[in-house]
Amino acid sequence: MSFSIEGKTAIVTGAANGVGLAIARHFVDQGANVMFADMDEARLCHECGDIAEDDGNIRYFAGDLRERLTLANLLSATIDSFDRVDILINGSRQVLPSDPLDLDDTSFETLMMQNVTNTYRLSQMVAKRMIKQAAGKEEGQAGAIVNLSSIAARRTLPQLLSYSVSTAALDQLTRSLAVAFAEYRIRVNSVALGSVMSASLQDALKHNGDYREEIEENTPLGRIASPSELAEAVQFLASDGAGFVTGQIMTVDGGRTLLDPVGAPAH
Repeated sequence: MSFSIEGKTAIVTGAANGVGLAIARHFVDQGANVMFADMDEARLCHECGDIAEDDGNIRYFAGDLRERLTLANLLSATIDSFDRVDILINGSRQVLPSDPLDLDDTSFETLMMQNVTNTYRLSQMVAKRMIKQAAGKEEGQAGAIVNLSSIAARRTLPQLLSYSVSTAALDQLTRSLAVAFAEYRIRVNSVALGSVMSASLQDALKHNGDYREEIEENTPLGRIASPSELAEAVQFLASDGAGFVTGQIMTVDGGRTLLDPVGAPAH
């Protein structure tokens, strides 16, 4: 069984920093053609500008990924550069605090658009291209889609209500698309992040020095994972080695969701 993605073409959104950037770089190291995509043009140019000029299997695309036209242009740019697309990593996501009683709080609408609707739209567009590429071929997978989700989908934190609901919706979207795309031999899976040093977690640690200790104490493996560890899990789901895996939510959290933070009752 091979987990190789060498020679395949991948689009990775959210590739300007954190986990998305780690995944995109890892895919390049594994021999894939990679389109780095992000809304942060300055950061994307900083990370990819030099290497894209020297490396034939790297391209980057900057634009507002909340717009349908931008998503269509992203796909077109990938096809123009590499002639095909085999893997889509939906890594562009956002975390915002929310106040359930604040009628002016727009975090719910923002995160549903960013984390769910955009993922759905790009997955539709890429899937149609994958189906076209696979026309006439009766064997092998037509493509693989991997979404980045969160263990927040299974946690009830009022201050992260909007994020929790959006990631729960993303998990259901993953399962639904897996069934809808199965007849076309396109697999759809998700990786639920927990104790991984994402860009949002880095930001949270800057504002709360005690948060790291709290996370480590509530993680059985006792540490926060590096983004590169998550990248390897994503590679597995994107590879032919996971050819019979679809509609699954793979949790990468060091065992954090296995613990009950309340602890044992006193007797």
